[in-house]
Amino acid sequence: MGKREFAKDRYKTLPYRRCGDSGLMLPAVSLGFWQRLGEPGNERLCRDCCYYAFDHGVTHFDLANNYGPPPGNSERVVGKILTDMPRDELVVSTKAGYWMWPGPYGDGGGKKYLVASLDQSLKRLGLDYVDIFYHHRPDDETPLAKTFAALDLIVRQGKALYVGVSNYSGKQFLAAAELIAERGWSPITIHQPCYNMLNRTVEADLLAHTHAAGTGVIAFCPLAQGLLTDRYLDGLPDDARFARSDAGRKQYESFVASAGPEKIRRLNAIATGRDQSLAQMALTWLLRDTRVTSVLVGVSSVRQLQDNISAANAPALTTDELNRIDTILAD
Repeated sequence: MGKREFAKDRYKTLPYRRCGDSGLMLPAVSLGFWQRLGEPGNERLCRDCCYYAFDHGVTHFDLANNYGPPPGNSERVVGKILTDMPRDELVVSTKAGYWMWPGPYGDGGGKKYLVASLDQSLKRLGLDYVDIFYHHRPDDETPLAKTFAALDLIVRQGKALYVGVSNYSGKQFLAAAELIAERGWSPITIHQPCYNMLNRTVEADLLAHTHAAGTGVIAFCPLAQGLLTDRYLDGLPDDARFARSDAGRKQYESFVASAGPEKIRRLNAIATGRDQSLAQMALTWLLRDTRVTSVLVGVSSVRQLQDNISAANAPALTTDELNRIDTILAD
């Protein structure tokens, strides 16, 4: 298959934001491959979403070594698609940190695991380098100095252009940033925390630290695994993600116990008044903060991707709307 011709006006659809004080620009909406797009049988869907995304300015594709399922499958699928796309116009990221293979070298934050995992990821992706390589989670059993020395080594080897972290608390991020500055290692260009209307921990714990360090932020799980959509306005659908396991049902029951469904209905009313879907408003709300470089969306259809992209160009939330949202979320 030859390289596809992409839209000539692809850079006119989305705004781009600078990632902290780095030279890296990211689209306001980025495409993630955690689930669905990386599952076996969805290869055509994944290709369609990648093509549509790039045609509309989404130049950042976010992966990890364990994305699939099975682990590694997302990288294999996306790697085949990348052969038909202009590599130099894409920001491709991957991660390591969670369990990937048996034994003492397949998990955590040690040099052996991080270097070996990235080598495996590059083979699956068919790339010489990734643009961003993340440590996917803090590892209390490995000293920070060992983890970030390994990440610095990876950049010096040319296997990644930028270093990122994910799931680090504000305290953990600050400790890492101070150590990196002291040692003169590759800076943390981007942090990927969970951030959405229903989980605002980063506002008190993290964002001031990333801003001071000149680190960009990309929010994962911006729709709270689908709770911030119209899918759950009338209860738990039988085919919903939360209905597939006992753990998911318990998580949804906790959401109900916290008056979550009522909050969602009230938020949806505000979105309707703005001529947006709830999901679109949830993304627009995240992008209200200039410290947020991009929102990372996972989709199961091109239509969902189209709706998500449009949120980046929606009118800004008014002061009144922001106050009403804050009141709802605080109840």
